[in-house]
Amino acid sequence: MLLRTNSDNPDFAKLTGELDIELCRIYNTNPEDYEEYNRITNLPTVVLAYENNRAVGCGCFKIVDKKTIEIKRMFIQEYHRKTGIASRILAELETWAKELGYSEAILETGKGQPQAINFYQKYGYQITDNYNQFDDLGISVCLEKQF
Repeated sequence: MLLRTNSDNPDFAKLTGELDIELCRIYNTNPEDYEEYNRITNLPTVVLAYENNRAVGCGCFKIVDKKTIEIKRMFIQEYHRKTGIASRILAELETWAKELGYSEAILETGKGQPQAINFYQKYGYQITDNYNQFDDLGISVCLEKQF
């Protein structure tokens, strides 16, 4: 089951906390290194996935400009990966954005996450110029898609 909700949902906070731990493991960093960039507050566009009444995945988007949204904080718990949950969350985020009148999505992931890059490319996202001015380590991969 998918639920449209907001960033105040405690299940979203729990899942994004798990995401932060995983990203720190992948990139050998500390949560506080990126806390400023990963903090999501007052966001009305969050999607949660539930299996057996338990939150197992999340994603959200924020508005960039009149036509563009940015996909953020996509995460599926390890045991639930490769089950189609991420595809359903991404499709729901895109549908929601289209309903609100947006026609383009951008996102940032990292070179240490080739599965994520492949996932987004499978759904029509194309690698584009890096829009993250804070990528001092050169690890970002940015993608975009027109709806």
